[in-house]
Amino acid sequence: MSRFSLRSITALTAAALALGSNLASGAAASRFKASPDHARHPGVPQGVVTQQAPWVSKVFPHTTRDWWIYVPAQYQPDGTAAVMVFQDGHNYLTPQGNWRVPIVFDNLIARGEMPVTVAIFVDPGHDPAKPSNAKGQRVSSNRGFEYNSLGDRYAQFLLNEILPEVARQYPLSHDPEKRALGGSSSGGIASFTVAWERPDQFGKVLATVGSFVNLAGGDAYPSLIRKTERKPIRVFLEDASGDLDNPYGNWPLANQQMHAALRYLGYDVRFDFAEGYGHSSEHGGSIFADALRWLWRNEKPVPVIETKGDLASDMTLHHLLIEGEGWQPVAEGLAFADGPCSDEAGNFYFSDLRPPAAGVYRIALDGTKTKLSDEGVSGLKFGPDGRLYACQGAKKRLIAIEPASGAVEIIATDVQPNDLIVTSRGHIFFTETGKKQITFVDAKTKEKRAADTGLANPNGITLSPDQGTLAVSEAGGQFVYAFRVNPDGTLDAKIPYMTLRRPIDPKGEFKSHEPPPYQKASRGDGMTSDTIGRYYVTSAVGLQVFDPTGRLCGVLTKPQPDKPFTSCVLSGPGRSYLYVTNADKIFRRKVQAVGNTNARIAAAP
Repeated sequence: MSRFSLRSITALTAAALALGSNLASGAAASRFKASPDHARHPGVPQGVVTQQAPWVSKVFPHTTRDWWIYVPAQYQPDGTAAVMVFQDGHNYLTPQGNWRVPIVFDNLIARGEMPVTVAIFVDPGHDPAKPSNAKGQRVSSNRGFEYNSLGDRYAQFLLNEILPEVARQYPLSHDPEKRALGGSSSGGIASFTVAWERPDQFGKVLATVGSFVNLAGGDAYPSLIRKTERKPIRVFLEDASGDLDNPYGNWPLANQQMHAALRYLGYDVRFDFAEGYGHSSEHGGSIFADALRWLWRNEKPVPVIETKGDLASDMTLHHLLIEGEGWQPVAEGLAFADGPCSDEAGNFYFSDLRPPAAGVYRIALDGTKTKLSDEGVSGLKFGPDGRLYACQGAKKRLIAIEPASGAVEIIATDVQPNDLIVTSRGHIFFTETGKKQITFVDAKTKEKRAADTGLANPNGITLSPDQGTLAVSEAGGQFVYAFRVNPDGTLDAKIPYMTLRRPIDPKGEFKSHEPPPYQKASRGDGMTSDTIGRYYVTSAVGLQVFDPTGRLCGVLTKPQPDKPFTSCVLSGPGRSYLYVTNADKIFRRKVQAVGNTNARIAAAP
């Protein structure tokens, strides 16, 4: 079983379960106002709710859970039906409760105010070997771990276990715009987390009185949202002024922060905030039908971006990305793409590293693709002499390639280079990842020496626009280190200058009231820089962008999330297109930046 502090969350979970019941039960519905859609109406076709056999999970070992499926009367088994998954599922089924999902769904589907939608109601898991307490509460509940924890584990549970089982009985649409999630309190943050981690699978979220507080690090979401490329998610938030205020945070303020962050990035978001209601489903249940109508509406709103609050020095994603410009494929069907680089004109170069088409290629500004060499390489950069310098770790050598003829000169042997840069002086710095070393070679004299040692698997490498700073990413650590570059090719003033965002460790220990565990390795990879000093680093979580002072500007999504993401460069017309190598494909997008060509293809004075 995955490691997590069950004892530390048992009391909290028991309380949350009690609250969960209160969030839906009619017993605490004194201020709940049923809408017309909460009632049965003559002539409206009724769907069917079926309780499923208890689900024994593999993603959450030693847990079982109750769950149900609602199928509308209009359902057809042709794979076009939408689906909505409700956390704390039993709360949403109570016929006299504040949600009454089957009734509301029946009414809205019949009037065409939402699509034909199958609903899945999933309860949190519990350990069946452990008894309930005297109040009948499952103190062995896995709710706190499953719902409050950041990361993709709960998403894996839904995508790899529950949805395939439902699809086996009822084929459903795979379009993320026809897949929604809903939940209250911890179920609300769980719903958001699933969509945040897998926007390719879920495009809509309903979160009422959401627990975006520090139960397990969820209070980090507003800052993560502001510094992450906008994801294609529509979000409906609800809360009230009387919601919780306790050692874990202030729920009303947390939801206001979520709304502000989503609005700042231009999300399609709505926030209904009421006065006086507490941590309950009284208000959320009252507006439930309206929330569904808004969530499932056909409107395609234009993102509204407001940056008047930005400081002049803030290099936010708004000052890099261009609305409507996303990743577009440039090259496909490759074995393994790597080594992207540019010349000053903006012609793009890359390597297909592995057979059968291993070699170095150029894609000209007019789109013409030309093979320049049969050498498969990882790092690839122009030198001031106009030659392409390249890393060949498999052959333990550093080489120079003449673009016109393909002629190869060996610059260094008995090395295992990964990536490199070439200065305008003809000085080459390259990373030897396994050796944990940055190595210096003079392209003219072929002098070779260690420039630095000790980084956690140094990988990507680039220069600042003035060539005074060398930046190197760690594949096995969490930093991008910066060095001062001296005229003689020595490095000093070493400092961990940029802190890379790392993936959450699903095998780590999740503790209540603490941040989630993160993997040690950021898998920092290829780097580039632009003319105003921003640094770009490919990594496990996406393309991370830093300003010249080392502050994170934001993270761009990977075009192919589940495939190796190796390097980047600014090239193309005006050198204002950001290119990335992503396993078997290369993508690009137009941005508000101009690429820095380090070597300048000109001899230094």
